[in-house]
Amino acid sequence: MDSRELLIRMIRAGAGEVPADVVIRDVRLLDIVSGAVTETDIAIVADRIVGTHARYEAERVIDGRGRFAVPGFIDTHLHIESSLVSPLEFDRCVLPHGVTTVLCDPHEIANVLGAEGIRYFLDCAEQTIMDVRVNLSSCVPSTAFETSGARLEAEDLLPFRTHAKVVGLAEVMNFPGVLAGDAGMIAKLDAFADGHIDGHAPLLRGQRLNGYLAARIRTDHETTTAAEAREKLAKGMAILIREGSASKDLEALAEILDADTSSFVALCTDDRNPLDIAEEGHLDSSIRRLIATGCPVHHVYRAASHSAARIFGLADRGLVAPGWRADIALLEHLEDCRVSDVIAAGRLVTPELFKTRKAVNPVGLSSVKARPVTPEAFRIEATSGRNQTPVIVIKPGLLISFREDAALPIAENSLQPDIGADILKAAVVERHGRNGNIGKGFVKGIGLKRGAIASSIGHDCHNITVVGASDADMSVAVNRLIEMGGGMAVADGGRVTAQLALPLAGLMSLKPFETVTQAMHELREATQKIGCTIPEPFLQVAFLALPVIPHLKLTDMGLFDVDRFGFVA
Repeated sequence: MDSRELLIRMIRAGAGEVPADVVIRDVRLLDIVSGAVTETDIAIVADRIVGTHARYEAERVIDGRGRFAVPGFIDTHLHIESSLVSPLEFDRCVLPHGVTTVLCDPHEIANVLGAEGIRYFLDCAEQTIMDVRVNLSSCVPSTAFETSGARLEAEDLLPFRTHAKVVGLAEVMNFPGVLAGDAGMIAKLDAFADGHIDGHAPLLRGQRLNGYLAARIRTDHETTTAAEAREKLAKGMAILIREGSASKDLEALAEILDADTSSFVALCTDDRNPLDIAEEGHLDSSIRRLIATGCPVHHVYRAASHSAARIFGLADRGLVAPGWRADIALLEHLEDCRVSDVIAAGRLVTPELFKTRKAVNPVGLSSVKARPVTPEAFRIEATSGRNQTPVIVIKPGLLISFREDAALPIAENSLQPDIGADILKAAVVERHGRNGNIGKGFVKGIGLKRGAIASSIGHDCHNITVVGASDADMSVAVNRLIEMGGGMAVADGGRVTAQLALPLAGLMSLKPFETVTQAMHELREATQKIGCTIPEPFLQVAFLALPVIPHLKLTDMGLFDVDRFGFVA
């Protein structure tokens, strides 16, 4: 059947003249425009809704059982790599939560493998049942103050621009570069000036925000206060309310979502691991929590679907109405948002549906090129005449870090952790085989009493980040990651007590998401046994090295003051 014949069939089925392909019988349809709920059938031909608010016949009938029907959810900004599984496993893990479309920025794998990583994600996107859309990574690397595995300029991104799965330019993290007129950054902004450009502007306000927005940057997922969000909304920026595993801004931003703003607000997770997805959910969890705070129900569902689609130019989806893409979530209760069935592009999501996908060969299986380290590699010499040392302070649920200056213990002319004050040693080990750098410093807020934790996920260049109470355990944890080709590890008393191998670019597992979830349980238990006091230590540690989020960070090149945009002397 050619496209014209299919169109005629859709029209006739919608008009009730011929049977549809699929009918979802007996649902309560939420109108996200008015908030009204109507008992109806939903008729579908191919991937399109052709009829509602009427009785329909079809070749296949799905029993709605009086459940609520809402548009499929759209995650407007995430990094699939942070789920720790491949894009195809992410599809199988998250689609049953009602998330039928995601806007993905593959800049984690791009920072390791460059264009090869983006190509891998696009190949996967062509196979997933969920509609995975890609924004092309704008900041690889995010700055010149860390060692990356790759570099992508405007000319490297342009060959991908016309790909059917590509939306636009991903989060422009280097806002100091934008404001300073950095040549490479300006070239990318100019190349994508007639398309979508995603933002990343933590704490940016006033005239500096105006300058950033003058580049036609349209969204922000880094907003952390209601006042900041309201200024950005007033200046034409769409706010993406983020609730991930490490960054949790929903509680602070819930008050901005109302009848006036819901068309200009959407939802995202940014970084969410399988353990949190298993225990709490995905965007369905955000929807539940927003409704629980008192946000109007149909406006929350609007933000999770139609508003998201509009903001990103996906004009075919976001409503359960004739002529719209058949992405539908079926729920027992609107307020609780427990998804019981999902229809993705007209197909009922079942385990058998995932088996129809073609496999995509993994890439970057030898991307960890660091050499083994000894405990002496983490030694930090005490500086004569200096009795205060800058310390990175982290707080659970925030990617923003803070600075304190502390008088640290000294042994054999070497600065030591102060376990009683919750100050640990931290290091970033370059792992791309370029220079062997090791940046060293101290961090407060993780709570370890002994041992160490290490990860080859270290945003955004993904060097190995390690935090510990002893140099010996730090070296044990790092060396295990090198042996595994990337991953996460906990060391205690000179041995590894829990680990997760992530050999796909040092970022993702080759195992099913259920296996990864179990490994995350074991890692959590192992960190708790050595005193960890924060719920997501590996994600929190992963952001210690990101020098585009205020205020104090640590890269493989050293301690970095984001406010001054320079290294700490």
